Amino acid sequence: MHGSKDIRTAFEIPEIEKLYGGSFTGGNSVRLLWKNGELFKAIFNSIASAERFICLEFYIFRNDETGIELAELLKKKAAEGVRIYIIYDHFGSFGTPRKFWAGLKQAGIHVMASHPFKWTAPLHYARRDHKKLILIDGGKVFTGGLNIANEYRGYYFKRHKEPWRDTGIMLEGPIAGTLMSEFKKSWLLWGGKQIESRNASRVTRNGNGLPVLPIFASSSRGRRKLRRLLYYSINHSRKSVLLTTAYFTPSRRMIDMLSEAVKRGAIVRLLLPLKSDVLAADYAGRASFTKLLKAGVQMYAYKDRILHAKTAVFDGCWSIIGSANLDFQSLRRNDEGNVGILDENFGQKMTDVFEEDIKSSVAIELEEWIKRSFCEKIKERFFALFRRRL
Repeated sequence: MHGSKDIRTAFEIPEIEKLYGGSFTGGNSVRLLWKNGELFKAIFNSIASAERFICLEFYIFRNDETGIELAELLKKKAAEGVRIYIIYDHFGSFGTPRKFWAGLKQAGIHVMASHPFKWTAPLHYARRDHKKLILIDGGKVFTGGLNIANEYRGYYFKRHKEPWRDTGIMLEGPIAGTLMSEFKKSWLLWGGKQIESRNASRVTRNGNGLPVLPIFASSSRGRRKLRRLLYYSINHSRKSVLLTTAYFTPSRRMIDMLSEAVKRGAIVRLLLPLKSDVLAADYAGRASFTKLLKAGVQMYAYKDRILHAKTAVFDGCWSIIGSANLDFQSLRRNDEGNVGILDENFGQKMTDVFEEDIKSSVAIELEEWIKRSFCEKIKERFFALFRRRL
């Protein structure tokens, strides 16, 4: 394990690769982006510097101030000869008008919608492309929990507000080529023509760089692999499990696994939003709180802003960052994009971010929780019935 200090761990590259059925890509530089608007600053600056091609894949791409500013920048880059490809989810971007996409296409930008509604298969519309991915010149990648909309950037009608609390990551190195292959698969799946990336920038491998595992789920098999890796990580943590998620509607199996981790002696801490943008999902998740608290899981509610980050740190060395929430939709239906990083020093940075978030949170205590009103309990039980639909 990179950065090891002779601490016994169940997390080693060969074991994770065997379990997941995929390979780490080494030699990458990694930068966490999570505060002071640094994520969108880095994205806009990197896109402005692009020379050959830009690929974007997002669940939400709105035509608000943030989306329009990005669209204008992309049009400018297209005029400079940069090839640009955009995949947006049809459901997630439902409110974005056709003329917005038409304007991008007229500028020479290639645009494709994922999971479009079909009258012949209306139930398939529940499946969504929830990935968030930006690839630039074959050497730089952004991913995480963000979307292209004002709330993620903290920009509203020419008035700046605090953005939603999210976590993104910028990767540079060989992993960019690996994730470019993932984007190409999506592009072809939704009807795009073959993307020629032979003119991509030469990727430099960082000899001291980090190993990164792409954890992309775009099929039933991919989602099974994602769940298997998540369950393995919880079940094999010996010291700590730190989970941050925007939407939490756990299965009985996950509740049992988190409870068992506490019994093994691991510290299990769960950070959730105090207020969610999806109230029904919030109530459905609360139905599990009593069991988790009784089992000794430490739970916190982030109070400053809406929490939208999706991260996990296991034993301080194995980290996962991306788009997948701990809910039925992410783990069973959506196309999701995450990366795993095995490194103790990076794990410490992730832990530091978690601890910083705890300072802006309130602890959920069992004694107080069980005193909540009968009306609240009824709401929880009611929405829990629809856990698989939220």
